[in-house]
Amino acid sequence: MADEAMLENRTFDEIAIGDSASLSRTLGQRDIQLFALASGDVNPAHLDPDFAASDMFHRVIAHGLWGGGLISAVLGTQLPGPGTIYLDQSLRFLRPVGLGDTITARVTVKEKKPDHRIVILDCRCTNQKGEEVIAGDAVVKAPVEKVRRPAVALPDILLSDHDGYHRLLKAAQGGDPIPTAIAHPSSAAAIMAVVEAVEAGLIAPILVGPEPRIRSAAQEAGADISALRIVPAPHSHAAAAQAVALIRSGEARLLMKGSLHTDELMGAVVARETGLRTERRVSHAYLMDVPGHPAPLIITDAAINIAPGLKEKADIIRNAIDLAHVIGIECPRVAILSAVETINPSIASTLDAAALCKMADRGQIAGGLLDGPLAFDNAISEAAAREKGIVSPVAGKAEILVVPNLEAGNMLAKQLTFLGGADAAGIVLGARVPIILTSRADSLRTRLASCAVATLLARAGTRAAPGLPA
Repeated sequence: MADEAMLENRTFDEIAIGDSASLSRTLGQRDIQLFALASGDVNPAHLDPDFAASDMFHRVIAHGLWGGGLISAVLGTQLPGPGTIYLDQSLRFLRPVGLGDTITARVTVKEKKPDHRIVILDCRCTNQKGEEVIAGDAVVKAPVEKVRRPAVALPDILLSDHDGYHRLLKAAQGGDPIPTAIAHPSSAAAIMAVVEAVEAGLIAPILVGPEPRIRSAAQEAGADISALRIVPAPHSHAAAAQAVALIRSGEARLLMKGSLHTDELMGAVVARETGLRTERRVSHAYLMDVPGHPAPLIITDAAINIAPGLKEKADIIRNAIDLAHVIGIECPRVAILSAVETINPSIASTLDAAALCKMADRGQIAGGLLDGPLAFDNAISEAAAREKGIVSPVAGKAEILVVPNLEAGNMLAKQLTFLGGADAAGIVLGARVPIILTSRADSLRTRLASCAVATLLARAGTRAAPGLPA
């Protein structure tokens, strides 16, 4: 092509015996995933490294027709190019193509038949070593009209393979299931979340609520709960109180929200005489796996503290740092978010950020590296931070995002989930035990991820206030 942005064909009359064209492509994981998505071919030889290691080639290999697709691309874009009609294609697969292999597809005209404008082309795909991996012939009908037009821009595609979710689940599996009080699991979705967590080996559930409604929900979900313990409670408020009582008595080590409102459950949690309070402020955190972002993000607080002050924000950060430690981040980078990255007396969140950073300097907040105020882009994008001239070990690399208020946190987390395809595991920290707090709109994957996070916290013995009795 004379211009990479243009597609130009060769008509039947322009084509000569011996003419050739080629293109090269290096096979990456993304190519395999996209081909599997488009074709529906999810053969584990292409997608499962553990299976592939035990297969005949001992590595992940490309779908055979991925290389055939490169041949098709040459025929459709170069020789003959736009207007070509594919009639026949033979392919012989000579060698496997693995991740990192660079494949060159070349087509060469070997015969022309004026009747019906038939062109027969020799097709070869070779790897970076010059070895043939595919060979065959193509039969096409060449165009008669000259075409030269701009190449159509392809859409950007963001793949989410839920790697973070799978790593999280794997890390949480293997130990003894954690006894968990489920408050008011009276919907099919809540029951399915419990059953999935049981099957994953994460929890040993105690279902607390109206027994007829729980059994009806299980029947609707098609789930067998005959082996699960049920503690009767007449309604949602009573179920929340009874679930908390199971924690206080030591019968359960995790608390999970079922089909009741968050304020009902949290009312029982923060009750002064009968709840699960510690000297730390209770706060919520989302552990988020965002497609295209290299590391997990912890966003706090998006569900509990509506408009936290300086003291509450300090505890919110301490809780989030504890969570980061449990998932393997030794010294998390904490970005205290605002609308700007400079201190502005008219914007209260910038003043809080400055004070929180000074508290960290004085050892009042430990275990992480704090900076703020930072705008969202400067917190997660190194390029944005450089553009603003921000020199900071946190800017562009933040692992914990501390939002100024509940509204900001809730909107940020849900934008990432519903528009960005992120997986979000919700957890409440700062109480005597971790609390699995999910939304009715959450997927089963999200609910299971939340259980996995809580299980890791429980096994690590993490509490909001070290030294307080659980």
